Amino acid sequence: MTDLYTSQRAMRNMRKAAMQRGVIAILDVGTSKIACLILRFDGPDMREQEGVGPMAGQSQFRVIGAATTRSRGVRFGEISVMNETERAIRTAVQAAQKMANVRVDHVIACFAGAEPRSYGLVGEHELQDSVVTEQDVARALAACDVPDIGPGREVLHAQPVNFALDHRSGLGDPRGQIGNKLSCDMHLLSVDGDVVQNLLYCIKRCDLELAGIASSAYVSGISSLVEDEQELGAACIDMGGGATGLSVFMKKHMIYADSVRMGGDHVTSDISKGLQIPVTTAERIKTRHGGLYATGMDDREMIDIGGDSGDWEKDRRQISRTELIGIMRPRVEEILEEVRARLDVAGFDHLPSQQIVLTGGGSQIPGLDGLASRILGQRVRLGRPLRVQGLPQAATGAAFASAVGLCLFAAHPQDEWWDFEIPAERYPARSLRRAVKWFKDNW
Repeated sequence: MTDLYTSQRAMRNMRKAAMQRGVIAILDVGTSKIACLILRFDGPDMREQEGVGPMAGQSQFRVIGAATTRSRGVRFGEISVMNETERAIRTAVQAAQKMANVRVDHVIACFAGAEPRSYGLVGEHELQDSVVTEQDVARALAACDVPDIGPGREVLHAQPVNFALDHRSGLGDPRGQIGNKLSCDMHLLSVDGDVVQNLLYCIKRCDLELAGIASSAYVSGISSLVEDEQELGAACIDMGGGATGLSVFMKKHMIYADSVRMGGDHVTSDISKGLQIPVTTAERIKTRHGGLYATGMDDREMIDIGGDSGDWEKDRRQISRTELIGIMRPRVEEILEEVRARLDVAGFDHLPSQQIVLTGGGSQIPGLDGLASRILGQRVRLGRPLRVQGLPQAATGAAFASAVGLCLFAAHPQDEWWDFEIPAERYPARSLRRAVKWFKDNW
């Protein structure tokens, strides 16, 4: 656990240094596309002000370069062929650098797969003085009993979501307040360690330094949910190509995340197999003519399949739109049923507000909001990411929710466990760092 703490802390310091230099890249490694945005920070640098804790500096940024390329070597949001993914990342980053006319060394990446699991932890700390300090918050966080997350798994996010001081709960930031006992609720998200290591290694092979890493489900929620939804309770469903991410927010913090290993590519694959056509042709037909509700007119609307197999009879085939809808709908229903099961496990029904926001490239299928309302519950809307300064028009759609969310995450990250100095007691007993820390605290 301590190794992970130090590596995440090193990433945070790297991100801070890159932001002070003014330029950082955002990389969304997806199953269907790899997107790269380059941000320039024009606002005030990340100075720590009196009484303001780590990462609270509000930096203004704008997008100066953007590029996307077709993803290669990624399945279910995880890297399956290293060389192909490396080439795709290089292509996207170089195109974005050319547009921005600047070179970047540091990237913040997000990914969708890796079987995320959520844990809720509780920690308590008796205060020495009556005023809560940064060190007291760090001790309360360190007191959380970390469960056995299993071999080969790593912690991706560890965020304090609620503080209680004596009997007053619901505090966002207890620093500077007066009390005797500080309690903390922390949300911990663990992922498959090998997936993270593969991504890390792939980015290193592209001659880039990783300055941060995040879950796509989390950053999509940041960009697609409006402030009221994040406060009262809402779920963000990010339908990507190979995986559908799911995050639940409450009091502006993520309290649960999960992932379903199905997405838009599975719908395309069904069309390809059902009509016996290449995947590229199936994707074109899905985006142009796809839908989920058939009407009487759709029986008469014929779609030219086209093709270049050389067999004239096969290449001039036509199907009705009703047939296409009949292939697409069962798979979309299956994805939504899986999402419903995950929401039930999370206890989503007990939240005061049960708003559901659909985003991601797969959410653009016509009629999806109506079908989702029937399967998931009444309060469903289609979400688009927030407008970010300098973002090209082509990158403002639902497919770029995670890329835009990652920009917001880079500029204003929420406090996480590794933003606080770990208390000396958590170091090994004979550690030199523990001795140095003791001297610093007491002299």
